[in-house]
Amino acid sequence: MFSFLQKIGKSLMFPIATLPAAALLLRFGQDDMLGIPFMSAAGAGIIDNLAIIFAIGIAMGLAHDGNGGAALAGAIAYLVLTSAIVTINESINMGVFAGILSGIVGGLLYNKFYNVKFPQWLAFFGGRRFVPIITAATMTILAGVLGYAWPPIQDGIDSAGEWILNAGMFGVGAYGFLNRLLLPTGLHHVINTIVWFDFGTFTDASGEVVRGEINRFLKGDPTAGPFLSGFFPIMMFGLPAACLAMYAAAKKERKAIVGGMLFSIAFTSFLTGITEPIEFSFMFLSPILYVVHALLTGVSMMVAYALDIHHGFGFSAGAIDYVLNYGLAKNPLLLLVMGLVVGAIYFVIFYFLIVKLDLKTPGREDEDEEGAENAGTGNKAVDARAYHTIEALGGTDNIVAVDYCTTRLRMTVKDSDRVNEKDLKRHGAMGVMKVNKTNVQVVIGTAVEFLADAMKPRLANGNPAPAAGSEAEVIEETTAEEPAMKAIVAEDFEMPITGELIPLSQVPDEVFAKGMMGPGLAILPTGDTLYSPVDGRVVSVFPTKHAIGIETDTGIEILIHVGLDTVNLKGEGFETLVEQGQLVQRGDAMLKLDLEFLKANAPSIATPIIFTNLTEQQVTVMKEGFQEHGTASILKVE
Repeated sequence: MFSFLQKIGKSLMFPIATLPAAALLLRFGQDDMLGIPFMSAAGAGIIDNLAIIFAIGIAMGLAHDGNGGAALAGAIAYLVLTSAIVTINESINMGVFAGILSGIVGGLLYNKFYNVKFPQWLAFFGGRRFVPIITAATMTILAGVLGYAWPPIQDGIDSAGEWILNAGMFGVGAYGFLNRLLLPTGLHHVINTIVWFDFGTFTDASGEVVRGEINRFLKGDPTAGPFLSGFFPIMMFGLPAACLAMYAAAKKERKAIVGGMLFSIAFTSFLTGITEPIEFSFMFLSPILYVVHALLTGVSMMVAYALDIHHGFGFSAGAIDYVLNYGLAKNPLLLLVMGLVVGAIYFVIFYFLIVKLDLKTPGREDEDEEGAENAGTGNKAVDARAYHTIEALGGTDNIVAVDYCTTRLRMTVKDSDRVNEKDLKRHGAMGVMKVNKTNVQVVIGTAVEFLADAMKPRLANGNPAPAAGSEAEVIEETTAEEPAMKAIVAEDFEMPITGELIPLSQVPDEVFAKGMMGPGLAILPTGDTLYSPVDGRVVSVFPTKHAIGIETDTGIEILIHVGLDTVNLKGEGFETLVEQGQLVQRGDAMLKLDLEFLKANAPSIATPIIFTNLTEQQVTVMKEGFQEHGTASILKVE
């Protein structure tokens, strides 16, 4: 369960990153600050939609591949749930909890059904397209259940609120505790609404009767404020100190990564009193810390009540509201003294619990182990190869950035002279090109994506030595004999696109022209549709759509790379007609091209067709010049 909660917590990091900017926009746009309505509305657009943002973020984070299809499922789950449940009981308001629940359901259903197969007549609705369908059906059923199960829970919250309002110091403490404890569910708004806008009455100088703790305080009621004062030490000092504790307890190699985030959300809490970015950063990663935080909030509320401090806010308990409402407050300086003490307590308790219990707060997650386990294919050999590739490139301090295209690593380095070409080839590289002093391209093959994904977490963690046994696996993997490949007879290979056949050596790219990727041929296309040249299975459709990998039933791997440097077009000019894993026959359409766009934006439209895993076999090109797509006997492999 803790592991599952940690996954949810990590999933929230991305949407949480948007909250500090939203909080500042929201606060500074208020009438008592800059008075710019559209600025506050821009911030409110994010803050008011946290539920659906969390639904999207959690679903995408739980997805095994982080696919956008899971994010869509999370959004659909939330929209179905919130729209359907109010038809049963229009008073239901599940708040952020509805988004969290929707994200979990959407993510889990994506992992379960992303590769489901249907009969041919229903095949369009298979795979990832089925996920939104099953999500909508599941959430419809769940909405029916919660439509009757949730109101008693909500009523229980209302009843607790009535007791809190009439229980003096203990009621104030209970309110502070429940206010934080219920934040993940959104039900704290139920209590807040009663306390802030309905609790108590006061007649101001003009004879107007106002209700609620906030309104009464701002109108000058000397008895108002006890249900608001205790939040200031928590939001201005306590939670920023918790951020400092999380930074101090973070792994050394992760401090630089989490430091900026922790500082920004701590400053946001201090200045504006918006604490959700901090609280959501650890409530799921380390629930025990969140319970401690809720208890400390209750204690702060009780101490402020005992010291007869009366202070309030119009927005939240941050420094802005502290200063703006200072003149209306009673004993406001005591809040600063309380804040310093509260900050010290938060830092000591949080740091002690994080280190003692090894809690997985930001910067302490098991990134190194997970990175090695999940990188690329998850194979130890890939992880070990990533280690040696990094070392051959000059080590972590020489590598500035890792990028890749269809077949090669595109590395930005500090000094290309430190790159050891011999070691790179020893560990599987087919070729190395030092473009200039800071750019190096390493030809890997179609498995480049797995290697790059394995290298990135290693770079973040200082490239530790691989686990024992991995080295042997790499050696075995790179030296084992390739299985014998059957020939491709001429009749089994057709022209994949209308155009002019040219020798591979005429392709204006050294990697292809020198056969570093393998033997083959090239085409200067004039047609706008790429067809499968063989019977086989689509093993890769690159995210930028410019290249497709096919494997024949005899195990021969074919890479079709449309144009040169077309990876930089980010998919523009291409429309894929097949999916990874799909079976294709000769003549099946796979890719639509905007040929005029490609000619205008790519260095060349030369399209290499490469056989990437041949060892002893020879590729013989049997035709030349212009050929229509579908023409047989283009080449043979024997």
